[in-house]
Amino acid sequence: MNTIQLTVKLKLLPTEQQRVLLRETMREYISLINDVLDYAIAIDELPWLTSATVHAALPSVLRAQCCRDIRSIYAKAKKHRGCKFPVLRKPVAIWNNQNYEILDGCIRLPLWVDGQCRRVSLKALVPDDALAALRNAKLGTLRVTEKNGKLIAQVAYEAQESAASGTKAMGVDLGILCPAVVVHEDGKTRFIGNGRQNRFVRRKHHARRKKLGKAKKLNAIRKSEDKEQRWMRDQDHKISRAIVNEAIANGVGIIKLETLSGIRGKTRKSLKNKYRCKSRKYNRSLSSWSFYRLASYIEYKARLAGIEVEYIDPAYTSQICPHCGCIHKAEGRSYACPHCGYRGHRDRVGAVNILAA
Repeated sequence: MNTIQLTVKLKLLPTEQQRVLLRETMREYISLINDVLDYAIAIDELPWLTSATVHAALPSVLRAQCCRDIRSIYAKAKKHRGCKFPVLRKPVAIWNNQNYEILDGCIRLPLWVDGQCRRVSLKALVPDDALAALRNAKLGTLRVTEKNGKLIAQVAYEAQESAASGTKAMGVDLGILCPAVVVHEDGKTRFIGNGRQNRFVRRKHHARRKKLGKAKKLNAIRKSEDKEQRWMRDQDHKISRAIVNEAIANGVGIIKLETLSGIRGKTRKSLKNKYRCKSRKYNRSLSSWSFYRLASYIEYKARLAGIEVEYIDPAYTSQICPHCGCIHKAEGRSYACPHCGYRGHRDRVGAVNILAA
């Protein structure tokens, strides 16, 4: 049975002393990587690296992980000639799966305390579903980062794919004005997501940041951006879950999605036609939805349910008449074929053609 790589984010709730230790660890971690890479660039070769040959105020397991990261970064930069070596700026520290454990409500990992390595228990918000998934899975690396003063633990793990059970296919058309349109083989159609709500929420955040920008409140602008991104991720999770649940309920074994190469241009044209009087900034804000993230959420949720995801070339999918096959560009959201008289929603036409491809 195949496995799929997933990541779960856990919010850390350390004491003040533990917060200081974690910040010092992350700074020392990236500082060691940057210093060794600078030395490797100066001598034009990578020196022999082990946890014993590199010196830093870190536990030996973290020094060993630094060595692996350095070798990986150096190899990638050398492979692409002319590529500059990256300089790590965001604080981070990585533990491999043998050097930490996740318990009910806490994470135990080694830190450098008073000149020696000690295992420290960090209080964390571990939801019951996340704890159950991690207990039954093969764990990967644990990455600790900090964003807006909050410490986050990102835990990678392998989950087992379910055995395929459905035999039917389902076509899905993704967009801005209609986030997702689902069409089954029997013609059953479902519109998933609320495009009007999405536009309203994003317009509200855009207007608020514009006002904050005039007042030069940079921290408030960043908080607004983070809040909007969290909301967008939540919407993508809800839409992808609804699509996969729809597939499970109807015995679907294959979900057909359009490839993402042309979807950005399609949505920009759609927005340009609908909002001719709006500013370019407004249109750009609306069309900046992460279709890749939504598609990746659909794919991994589908694979966990034993459903295959197939990507289809989206060329002319919203212009080909499902009845006679002639190509006709739709006006607005409605599609009307001038040859056979077929009428329908433009996004449904796209989903039908994706299903038939």
